[in-house]
Amino acid sequence: MWAEGDFVNKGTIIILSLMSMGSWYIIITKLIDQSKIMRQSKEVSAKFWKANSIAAGSAALKEGSPFRFIAETGTKATQHHDGALLEQIDLSTWVTMQVQRAVDRVQSRLQDGLSFLATVGSTSPFIGLFGTVWGIYNALTAIGMSGNASIDKVAGPVGEALIMTAFGLFVAVPAVLGYNWLVRRNKSAMEDVRSFSADVHSVLVSGAMSTSEAARAATGAKKIG
Repeated sequence: MWAEGDFVNKGTIIILSLMSMGSWYIIITKLIDQSKIMRQSKEVSAKFWKANSIAAGSAALKEGSPFRFIAETGTKATQHHDGALLEQIDLSTWVTMQVQRAVDRVQSRLQDGLSFLATVGSTSPFIGLFGTVWGIYNALTAIGMSGNASIDKVAGPVGEALIMTAFGLFVAVPAVLGYNWLVRRNKSAMEDVRSFSADVHSVLVSGAMSTSEAARAATGAKKIG
C-alpha cells in the first residue's frame, strides 16, 4: 500500500499513525499521573493529618503533590486576608474561593489530553473510511482503464483499500476505551482531592485538626448510611 499508494493514501496512513501514537502516549502518561495522585492520597492520611499544623503537614508531603498545593493555597489565603476589599469578604468565603480554584486547577490538569482521545476516537474511523473510499476509487479507475474486471484483478486492490478502514478502527478503539477508563479514574481521584480540600477548609477556618477529623468521620458515616 505504501509503495503503490498516492499522496492521499500515504497521508492518511501518516495521520492515523500519529493519532495512534499520540493516543497511547496520553493513555500511558495519564495513568502514571493518576497513580501518583492515588499514592499521594494515601500519604495524606499517613503524614498530613498527623502533623500539628497545616504548614507542617504540607511540608511532609512531596513537592508537586496536588494535596500540598491545595493546602498551601489555603494557608496563603488565610495569611493574605487583609485589605479594604478583602475584609468585606468573610474568611470562610475567601478560603473557600481560593481552595476551590486550586481544586479546579488540579482537575484541569487531570483532564489534559482527554479531549485529544475523544477526538481520535470519533474521527479516526472516518479518516480510515476516507482512505478506503479513495483506494477503491483508484482501484476501479485502474480496472476500468485496463478493461480487465476479473475477480483476481478486483479483489487485490479493493482488499488493500479496506485495510484503511480496519486501520482507522484499530486507532479508534483504544482511544475510546482509554478515554472512558481515564474519566472513571479521574472521578475517583477527584473525590479524594475534594474531600481533602473540604477538610483543609475546616481546619483553616476553625484552626483545629479535630474539626477536620469530625467532618471526615461524619462524611464517612453518611456514606455508610
